[in-house]
Amino acid sequence: MIRTIWGDEERFKKSYFGDCKKDNKPVYFSGDGAMVDEDGYITITGRTDDVINVSGHRMGTAEVEASIKKHPNVAAVAVVGKPHAIKGEGIFAYIVLKTVPVKHKDDVADELETMKEINAIIKKEIGAIALCDDMAFVPDLPKTRSGKIMRRILRSLVKGEKITQDTSTLEDPSIVEVIEGILNN
Repeated sequence: MIRTIWGDEERFKKSYFGDCKKDNKPVYFSGDGAMVDEDGYITITGRTDDVINVSGHRMGTAEVEASIKKHPNVAAVAVVGKPHAIKGEGIFAYIVLKTVPVKHKDDVADELETMKEINAIIKKEIGAIALCDDMAFVPDLPKTRSGKIMRRILRSLVKGEKITQDTSTLEDPSIVEVIEGILNN
């Protein structure tokens, strides 16, 4: 944890203790997002300052992810920006479902219905500007051993770039190939 900013104690206090309070007392704001599960375990979800620029609107990925998580079948989600010819960046969501959609006899998956439901939630919670341009249902997300989602890998995958980042800290390095296969189908 940082203790001060050299030569600017006041800036340190404003940056790290300014707006974040618990029981009306200032608490340290690291900029990392986290969630607490039913058993009290804390999972670091990533940076709260991850921002996507969609048609000139800057929006935090955390807000979009929070909306998507309201769908009853969503276990985990990571949102990244995807290059878009008109908007500059579009919203791409990697979603881990609690239960996998069942294929119907006409081979049309429930995935399309789930996508519509998720976008309906986003539209209600945030607005049409935050709708996902695309989604991929994946078995898991690339996470470090401490549980942090490696978004830079997800950004590279959605752009079709070769993974050049260090993957040695991944909990399950094979998930990168699995996601790549899903995106290429």
